[in-house]
Amino acid sequence: MGLFGRKSDAGARFRNHVAGGNGDTEPVSHRMTLELARAETFAAMLAHSRASRTIEVTDLLAGMYICNWDRLSQYWQEEDREEVETWLRGICRISPQRWHFWMEYYDRERGEVKQPRILSLLRKRRKEIVSEKPLRWSAGLAAVVKQAEEIAPFRDRMEGRAIPILTSECVLLCIARSYGSEVSQKLAQMGLDATKLEQSALFPRRGPLT
Repeated sequence: MGLFGRKSDAGARFRNHVAGGNGDTEPVSHRMTLELARAETFAAMLAHSRASRTIEVTDLLAGMYICNWDRLSQYWQEEDREEVETWLRGICRISPQRWHFWMEYYDRERGEVKQPRILSLLRKRRKEIVSEKPLRWSAGLAAVVKQAEEIAPFRDRMEGRAIPILTSECVLLCIARSYGSEVSQKLAQMGLDATKLEQSALFPRRGPLT
């Protein structure tokens, strides 16, 4: 069995991630782990909610927070995490009622073997997004993804080509390495442990999770 389980459904699962993120029918340049793909879905939801034509770096960062904070929080000291969460919740720009709705499901389902309700909601919303006009990645997000493709330690075969597998750690590292950007500066100010993150992103102890 490959990193992504059965090959028959792996291609369909990630086929929409095209080079440049512009919705065109270009060769697939990477694959995403399931948790990063969920974060991207949430990012698209945020972009649609403000009628944006592009998905920004902050949208994806917010999606990574919603879908994978338990793992990513380890790259901040415990005393800094509340500040980081406050900032990330601000990026999400969703009402307190909706925020409570998401977090209620997240807390309820966390740690259970069965698929969390939040994932079903994301999948349903993803189908709605696909039927709408595809959103482009912003120039900043496209640059982050391109850099992540270059440093990703894992590869998978697709259509006779070896393509990189992107993880949340790889993407977060590349966001942090976007030196000079407001987001990169903010992450550094809030105490992101870039050395620990780099170790996890470039030299992971296990293969990407599906």
